[in-house]
Amino acid sequence: MTVNGAVSFWFRGGGLPAQRPPLDGDETCDVAIVGAGFTGLWTAYYLSALDPALRILLLESRFAGYGASGRNGGWLTNSITGGREHYLREHGREAVGRFQLAANETVDEVIRVAAAEGIDADIVKGGELTVARTPAQLARLRAFAAAEAAWPEAGATLLSADESASRIRIAGTLGGLHHPHAARIQPAKLVRGLAEAVERRGVRIVEGTTVREIRPGAAVTDRGTVTARHILRATEGFTADLRGHHRDWVPLNSSMIVTEPLPASAWAELGWQGRDVVGDLAHVYMYAQRTADDRIALGGRGVPYRFGSRVDVDGATAPATVDALRRILAEMFPAASAARIDHAWSGVLGVPRDWRATVTLDARTGLGWAGGYVGTGVTSTNLAGRTLADLVLGRDTELTRLPWVGHRVRPWEVEPLRFAGVRGLYAAYRLADRQEDRGVSARTSPLALLADRVSGH
Repeated sequence: MTVNGAVSFWFRGGGLPAQRPPLDGDETCDVAIVGAGFTGLWTAYYLSALDPALRILLLESRFAGYGASGRNGGWLTNSITGGREHYLREHGREAVGRFQLAANETVDEVIRVAAAEGIDADIVKGGELTVARTPAQLARLRAFAAAEAAWPEAGATLLSADESASRIRIAGTLGGLHHPHAARIQPAKLVRGLAEAVERRGVRIVEGTTVREIRPGAAVTDRGTVTARHILRATEGFTADLRGHHRDWVPLNSSMIVTEPLPASAWAELGWQGRDVVGDLAHVYMYAQRTADDRIALGGRGVPYRFGSRVDVDGATAPATVDALRRILAEMFPAASAARIDHAWSGVLGVPRDWRATVTLDARTGLGWAGGYVGTGVTSTNLAGRTLADLVLGRDTELTRLPWVGHRVRPWEVEPLRFAGVRGLYAAYRLADRQEDRGVSARTSPLALLADRVSGH
């Protein structure tokens, strides 16, 4: 029987963590961080390393890693949210190139810290493989590869169908693109280990404590008010729950399934010996990894958005979404088509109106925030955490001069425009994928091009 929800499959091995004690009345500290996911934890980790005397308090409504940090696809990759080209006009080629190199280096920084802190997160750095499975996807892949050639910092290599199959035999593959700056991880193991690491450094984490409002010098919770010089928001897809932030970032849903462990015969047919993380170039794209215990974990969009920016409860996933992901699994990995689906779950990610992440600190008010990763956050959270730490301490570093620092974006539309817009966009993307699957044209569907223009993606 498929487990549905229960936060995510990633917590099943060790079980859901026991909740740390909540806040007990009003408190004062130097830095209060709202949200104990990867962004909050990495920020606390580097702040405590740079200034061990700081009193740092992490506030979490459920438990560390309850949100996207404990539910994602386990991709530690070098993507710049929203793409490099969006930053060129304002910042220039050199600055954006440094941004890409910083993203590459961040993959290795996460691996380094995990090793230094004794965190076994099933990390294997096998790179990222993106495949094209229709003529239209292949045209996009070639255009993507041509664009990547102008950015040798990213390290991408265009592959033929045979070269792609030598890495992973995915049915219908016409070509692929591979880059080495990516690793598979088990996200719940990483977030649990990181929480323990920051506690060893003297950081206090309070759980079961919901922050209702953030204002200069104070985080107002359901259990008391925390007063601090710096209040840092690290709430990603749950940002809409904070007073005054309802339209900052849309909480977009993403869903996953994981198979039972596959037999050796299936892996002999599939290959996948390098443990690459895998994605495709569909408009409603998929993402997958081979887990440490030889399962396939595969994700994609289900119900993309709930009216009023509501978020899910414990990852419950619609049966239709589970069935859709199962079909993708069977189409791409026929050797796994008969495998039992052991677990299905969902989570939310934060999407800014221009699809670009940000790291910001207002030195006057002491308010800071980072997020809007649009699903590329496992790596970006570390880079953001290091950057926020430098900003809080007033350090002028290469990180604080990266193009995403101080980036501002207009809010999303009010309801019901937001609901109609997001649902309409994904309906257009799904229809475009169906048109392209039929192979009617080798060009991208005009529907998808229109949706891209409307969304600002």
